[in-house]
Amino acid sequence: MGALRLAIDVMGGDQGPRVIIEGSARAVIERPDLELALFGPRQRVVAELSRLPQPLAAAASRLVVCDAPDTVSQDASAAWALRSGDKTSMVHMLRYVAQGYAAAGVSAGNTGALVALARRELGMLPDFSRPAISTAIPARGGRRCYLLDLGANVDSPASRLVDFAMMGAAMAQCMDGINCPRVALLNVGAEATKGSATVREADRLLRERATTLSFAYQGYAEGGDIFQGDIDVMVCDGFVGNVVLKASEGLTRMLVERVQMAFESRLCGRLASLLAKPVLKRLKQELDPVRYNGASLLGLKRIVVKSHGGARADGFYYAIQRALQEVEHDLPTQLAKRWA
Repeated sequence: MGALRLAIDVMGGDQGPRVIIEGSARAVIERPDLELALFGPRQRVVAELSRLPQPLAAAASRLVVCDAPDTVSQDASAAWALRSGDKTSMVHMLRYVAQGYAAAGVSAGNTGALVALARRELGMLPDFSRPAISTAIPARGGRRCYLLDLGANVDSPASRLVDFAMMGAAMAQCMDGINCPRVALLNVGAEATKGSATVREADRLLRERATTLSFAYQGYAEGGDIFQGDIDVMVCDGFVGNVVLKASEGLTRMLVERVQMAFESRLCGRLASLLAKPVLKRLKQELDPVRYNGASLLGLKRIVVKSHGGARADGFYYAIQRALQEVEHDLPTQLAKRWA
């Protein structure tokens, strides 16, 4: 059986290439059939590879350096990237995927540029107009809820929200094996009179199509419903989705820290902490946003996963795992079938 290869944009993200290369090395160490093509300035990438700590150094033989001299900065516009980005690591990575040399691409770089460049370099599946960004958020009962859009479409008309509902449902069917996903529109309340004109129009369109949809439309839902385990897909525009995601990540970190501080503040708390340590460790692992890093760009002809720009090595590792899961499920092909 041949090696599975992914393409990595080493120069994306806020933390620099070191954390991306360390996360990539960890992924390669854990999966013997995996190779990663690392795109960035050759000398810098080679220098970072030489600094890998000893447990990860063995991965170097399956981390292939691909020279890409330029970088898309975090403050670059999508227009600049489309016009002047041909020599950047992001474009080189996407073209490598487009040509079939890699099964998927992963980048922690500029979101707007990545969406625009991926759309140009990889193309869209039939009847998909623009990519949507989606990620899985942990919910009660060990379930998860797919939230989309997360920033690719900041201001979305009602028809696009309907498209997001269909894309998210297809994602839940393909990745989680849910035959009839429960889909809702994120709104300020469950009452029919609440929400913007765009959300109300999307609700009307979804109700009109209810008998022809492959999912169970639940109507409006509020932000807290994302975590209840009763909704499989929550739909909103990119501005709202991005705010919800970042707020939930920040809240989760604060709660975990507060619980730890409460146990450690007094002697009796420290004793209780020793007894509860396995439970606290499990709670932290289950809620840690790092484990859910990696958002899918849905609607593209090939697989691209966006890592959080601020992710460290362990976070980037999980973004690679997300890409591998989508490769195993052949996500673009499955989405196209369900969309048709």
